[in-house]
Amino acid sequence: MNSLFKALNDPTRRAILELLKEGDMTAGEIADSFHISKPSISHHLDLLRQAGLVASVKEGQFINYSLNTTVLDEILKWMMQLTQNNK
Repeated sequence: MNSLFKALNDPTRRAILELLKEGDMTAGEIADSFHISKPSISHHLDLLRQAGLVASVKEGQFINYSLNTTVLDEILKWMMQLTQNNK
């Protein structure tokens, strides 16, 4: 769970998640939306993937990234359970 919160703590990574909300994208397409280096975008994508927030599939020479909402669903469920127990 620490990797999830670490991933969500960065505004660039949150912006990447917002982009992926619209649909799958390649790393290059994601990088084109930012004014930072492609290696930096790759690092952010790797942290998001390690946290389970994005999935990646290699297709030829490209890697397509997609949003994985399962992890977010689980954390929201956990947070809701916390608030219900404190009432």
